[in-house]
Amino acid sequence: MKVNELRKKDTKDLEKSTNELRKKLSDLRFKFSSGKLKNVKEINTTKKELARMLTIIKETQNVSRPDIKK
Repeated sequence: MKVNELRKKDTKDLEKSTNELRKKLSDLRFKFSSGKLKNVKEINTTKKELARMLTIIKETQNVSRPDIKK
């Protein structure tokens, strides 16, 4: 998913998506260790997508808290 699309989403939706991606990543790692994963690159793609979502969540939390100085 593109960053612009992620920024339009609500924080609740992003948190739900991050939980789903964490579960997917866990399943991918299990499949990899058991030798059943065909596309190994999918692990890296999922990790990057998860990192993007977590970054956007963190940015929105920092914007909503004006007491934190940058």
